[in-house]
Amino acid sequence: MSEDLPTGTTLPATAAETSPENPWPLQLLSHKLKAHIDRTPSAWVEGQVIELNRRGSNAYMTLRDIDAEISLPASVWTTVLDRQDIPLERGSRVVALLKPEFWLKTGRLSMSVKDIRPVGLGDLLARIERLRQALALEGLFADSRKKRLPILPHRIGLITGRDSDAKKDVLRNAALRWPAVEFEIREVAVQGNAAVTQVVAALRELDADPRVDVIVIARGGGALEDLLPFSSEELIRAVSDASTPVVSAIGHEADRPILDDVADLRASTPTDAAKRIVPDVVEELARVRQARDQLRRGVSRLVEQETDRLASLRSRPVLSAPEGMVTNRLEDVERLSSRSRAAIASAVVRAADQLVHLQAQVRALSPQKTLDRGYAVVQLAGDHPVGGQARAVVRHPSQAPAGTDLAVRVAGGKFSARSTGAQKS
Repeated sequence: MSEDLPTGTTLPATAAETSPENPWPLQLLSHKLKAHIDRTPSAWVEGQVIELNRRGSNAYMTLRDIDAEISLPASVWTTVLDRQDIPLERGSRVVALLKPEFWLKTGRLSMSVKDIRPVGLGDLLARIERLRQALALEGLFADSRKKRLPILPHRIGLITGRDSDAKKDVLRNAALRWPAVEFEIREVAVQGNAAVTQVVAALRELDADPRVDVIVIARGGGALEDLLPFSSEELIRAVSDASTPVVSAIGHEADRPILDDVADLRASTPTDAAKRIVPDVVEELARVRQARDQLRRGVSRLVEQETDRLASLRSRPVLSAPEGMVTNRLEDVERLSSRSRAAIASAVVRAADQLVHLQAQVRALSPQKTLDRGYAVVQLAGDHPVGGQARAVVRHPSQAPAGTDLAVRVAGGKFSARSTGAQKS
């Protein structure tokens, strides 16, 4: 490369050092690009052959991504194609070993296919199974993550193909079971490279709608290759992250897509999904009638039981002749009143007798009774106090020497006397 470059000039070592005054020659850029691309390793990629043209010893093909609208042209030697047991054709799913090549003179970048292999059904199934096991280890299929479907959804989100039989089956059968059901429909591609992107976008849009109570992803079956979008890891994780319950209604029993494992409910067909997400109005009305009959019988039975119990209570003597309670209590009151009066009278009589007895005792001890028996009380007259006490009772002759004036009290009254002194007995 250095031999082809002009001599006698000082060129920038890197592209960042170039300037309008000191640019690179075009050939230098081309050589550097080629050197960089030549160092790029080959890579195995997966895609679908959408164009294939043979021109002598070379063949030209266009590969398209499985899940996105991205295509890449490539060239391949016909000898590589001839090694295949089954000739490749448009629509084949393949894995190819690509090596980028840069043509120096024309500045054209091309992709060269060094090897190519068709992807068979066995390879696809094995790949799906590996992805299924990996997601299961993450816990995406755990029952604890499953959300309960509403008993009666007010609005159902439906993701299905454009004017598909699956859409018609869901709408028709749901309306037959519950005529008032409402749908929020998103028609998308359900196969091909745009299917995953469109289904995920519709799922997220319906999940963000607060009016949608449950989301149904429906397709009426198909070949394994047609159902591959419903085993896409991007779609599976989007369903797992959705806050709205999701129902898988892919009508394919032989090979179940991974969507069936992550969905909150798996329906075998779109028709089965319609039957499982809305109740049958006929059955519900029958249940309502049955519940009303049971309630009516229960209430009637309760009323009858309470009526019988009330009649039983009313037939008891205490209620049939309620005045008996008063009569019995009146007799008790009269009996107790009589006993109380008798007890009080007896107590009064005993108290009266005790009072008479006490009066007799008091009278017997009265000084007047002593006087009545002939005794007299002799007191000193008022002019002769003894011991500082006037009219003291004379208890000893020494208290009344001769000439002492005395007052004598007898039963009949008082009289005065004078002492003549003490006398010998």
